[in-house]
Amino acid sequence: MTLTELIPSLRTSIDRLPTPAIWPATTRIPPTGDLSVGGVALAELAGRFGTPTYVVDEAQVRANCRAYRRALPDVEIAYAGKAFLTRGVVGWIAEEGLALDVCSAGELAVAMAAGFPAERVILHGNAKSPDDLKAAMQAGVGRVVVDSLDEIGQLGALAAAQPVLIRVTPGVDGRTHAAIATGVEDQKFGFSLASGGAEEAVRRALAEPGLRLVGLHCHIGSQIGRVADFELAARRMVDLLDRVRREHGTVLPQLNLGGGHVVPYLAGEAEFDLSGFADRVRGAVNYECARRGLPAPRLTVEPGRSLVARAGITIYRVVTVKHGTHRTFVAVDGGMSDNARPALYGAKYAVRLVGRGSQVPDTPVTVVGRHCEAGDVIAENVPLPGDIHAGDLLAVPCTGAYHHSLASNYNMVGRPPVVAVRDGAPRLLVRGETAQDLLARDVGV
Repeated sequence: MTLTELIPSLRTSIDRLPTPAIWPATTRIPPTGDLSVGGVALAELAGRFGTPTYVVDEAQVRANCRAYRRALPDVEIAYAGKAFLTRGVVGWIAEEGLALDVCSAGELAVAMAAGFPAERVILHGNAKSPDDLKAAMQAGVGRVVVDSLDEIGQLGALAAAQPVLIRVTPGVDGRTHAAIATGVEDQKFGFSLASGGAEEAVRRALAEPGLRLVGLHCHIGSQIGRVADFELAARRMVDLLDRVRREHGTVLPQLNLGGGHVVPYLAGEAEFDLSGFADRVRGAVNYECARRGLPAPRLTVEPGRSLVARAGITIYRVVTVKHGTHRTFVAVDGGMSDNARPALYGAKYAVRLVGRGSQVPDTPVTVVGRHCEAGDVIAENVPLPGDIHAGDLLAVPCTGAYHHSLASNYNMVGRPPVVAVRDGAPRLLVRGETAQDLLARDVGV
């Protein structure tokens, strides 16, 4: 006789163990059918902090940072803070010895408030405002990645020997969603390699007395799984480094190859081959440099999603269940205001019932949000027990990246709290917004 025959209430819990690649490594399933992460039950967190709530496993973030440092010991790892940024997360990144990539004066303010070393900060952005540039100069950021000729002139007028990198569009198609493809021609990021725009940017940067050109940067997109695409970009960038040396007699010592490493969101999706990436990209750079007689540059990579996505879980409470003509809709108390990715990119998610077990077989349902948009869908055709009902708790894994960052106040709904868990203890990183918070900014009467 099996355990599920002895205790039928365990059947669903055991049959649907979380897929390790999309849940934090600390995820455990007690006999109650609840789920715990970082030693804390998700139902307990929902009761204490309300729903929706973002949960982030600190141990998973740190483990991911260490995995990158092990795989790339001679490469600078710079966390792409746009994926998920709070003062608490900045502290973890600092303690793990990473650099930090920010894209605005606001992100920089979070980093500085957390005491992050300014010399390890890289400022990005395709349209940096004067306030962004002034904040960077005031903070003393280590590097600025320049993205336009206008910016080269503006920054040159503000700075004195500011280290900069030129963002290059290398013409590499990473075969990802069009909204997150940044390495192809005819888009807003960087200077075109094919048109000669990158070489003109180099000339302009070298001519600015206030700037010190130290390297090149490229980023081919997000959710890129083919290591060969990164390898191709690296080879093209080394060729440009060589052309810079031949034209200007300048050897640029740094090459930033960006991030965008794929993360699985569903069972069966491939994980990023970090070891293969480390071997092939470093090998390509070293080979291309050696055959040109060019000193190998110091490499930087900028993982964001791959450091934090798996560490995050969002907890929702079911508000209602509707049986439509063709589908069953399970509506929750969050939606596109806390997870914009399905609406933006058609992103797919897994969903799991937590807080109780069930003896009822699964049935396919569509989990939808509370907002006034037909496109406010969290997950389609996902299996949940047939007795799902209002008041139940649902957990959506792999929500650590671009959820808190993209959250909005659509329908004047407050953004959720962010709660870190570690060693059995929860810690509030960002409190949930209230109606008073929203009204505090509305000063017109």
